[in-house]
This record gives sequence, C-alpha cells and structure tokens, in this order.
Amino acid sequence: MRIPHQDGVGEIDAVGDGVDENRVGQRVWVWLASPGGPGRPEVTEWGTAAEWTVVPESQAVPLPESASDELGACLGVPGLTAYHCLFAGGSIAESTVLVAGGAGAVGHFAVELASWAGATVIATVSGPEKAGRARKSGADQVVNYREPDAADQIKTMAPAGIDRIVEVALTHNLALDLEVAGPGATIVTYAAGPEDPTIPVRSCMSKNLTLAFVLLYGVPREELRRAAVDLTVAVSEGALTALPVHRFPLEDVAAAHEAVEAGVNGKVLVDVP
Repeated sequence: MRIPHQDGVGEIDAVGDGVDENRVGQRVWVWLASPGGPGRPEVTEWGTAAEWTVVPESQAVPLPESASDELGACLGVPGLTAYHCLFAGGSIAESTVLVAGGAGAVGHFAVELASWAGATVIATVSGPEKAGRARKSGADQVVNYREPDAADQIKTMAPAGIDRIVEVALTHNLALDLEVAGPGATIVTYAAGPEDPTIPVRSCMSKNLTLAFVLLYGVPREELRRAAVDLTVAVSEGALTALPVHRFPLEDVAAAHEAVEAGVNGKVLVDVP
C-alpha cells in the first residue's frame, strides 16, 4: 500500500535515531513525502494524505513563525519546481525572466522567486483575473497570451530579448518563446501536454538556445535540500505568499483529487484532524 500526496505542514511529534529530540513540537513544512515507486526503495511511501507521515529529517523544514499553514502546505512541489526552473543555471539577478502561466501554482512561485532574486519578470496569463494575481505576485509586466500581438508586446517590454523562460505548455507556446527569446536564452519546461512539440532545430540553433526539461522527482536530493533551505529564507523575508486554496476534509480526499483533475486554480489542501 502507498499513501499519496507530497506536500504538507504540521508539527513533529516524534524523531528517529540520531535526530535532535528538541525538534519534537517544531512546526515544519514537508516536501516529497511520497515520491516512491518501482526501483526507488530508498524513499518513503507514507505520503501526507494521512494523520501522520514519516520523512527524512531534511524533508521536514522549520517553517518561519510569520508563515501561515496555508503557505507551508503550498511550498513543496510547486515551490521546489519553480526554484529549480529558475536557478538550476545559476544567478538570475538583473536578467529578464518570462513566466508562462504566471497565475498557476508553479508560475505563482516562479514570479515571486524571480522578483525576489532581482530579475525583471514578465508573466503571461489567459485573462484579467489571472493578470491581477500575477501582478500581485510581483510581475513587472503581464501579457495575455491569447492576444494576437502577445509576442510583439513582450518584445516591446524586453527589446534585448528574454534571458530565461519558465514554460508550462511547451507545445502551445514554443513559437512565441522562440520569437521573444534573446541570444543564449534558456527555456525550461516542467509540464508535458498530450502532444509533443515539433522542435524547429534551426531556429533554436540560430539563437544558441538551451531547452531544458524538469521532472522534480529526478532532481538530485542534495539540490532539492538546498532549494528547500532557500525557499525557507524567501519565506522568512516575506517574498512568498500562499496560493489560492481549496480545502477538503480527509474523509473527502476523493473529492479533493477530482478537484485537481478538473484543473482548479490554486492548491487543493486536505485538512487532517
């Protein structure tokens, strides 16, 4: 049996051998509690859709007192994914970052983290309500990607071209990304649609483009541990905010999954008694 769900927030009620007993009672946020599966016996199968979970010490990260439970519960997969998409190549200070889907879960944190790191941030969204959320998250400019001149708008905002693109829908957005990317730009995509994109190799070559792919569960654990530390620093400095949350009691966990499958915007939280 495997208990699902990766993220969570709560208090430590017991520790194992070699762990500081003073951690008992500590308020923490939890990441990748249940990423196991065939060929991965080193990871736990006790996810957070339960009254308790067991994780390695580094995956229960002290949550700053200023942070709400909602923010702590939102950080895991979306926050770590956004962090890796932005910083895997090094510092992004003074660069120009385009975040596709800037009001989505990963997009929300990507906008906030990029702004925190000193980048100029442009976000794309699908409508006015999401545009408002992206601006509130710290986007310097917001563009509706459905508008026919979306690429022209972005090029006006970033005449020298975009340095780094955090992409949620590569198949749909690749043509726009290539049009606005600057020389040596990097496109990092973290989601897969039903159809694979056709890669225009010559266009990528002409801009010396780097196309990178991220699946969080395959990122080395040490990199994720460093990311979790930096995310907590960003939280302590007030740089990160919770996603819109949709709450379900544990006994309605099936309805929570259905909400995710239906594409609800924000983060679905399961309250454990």
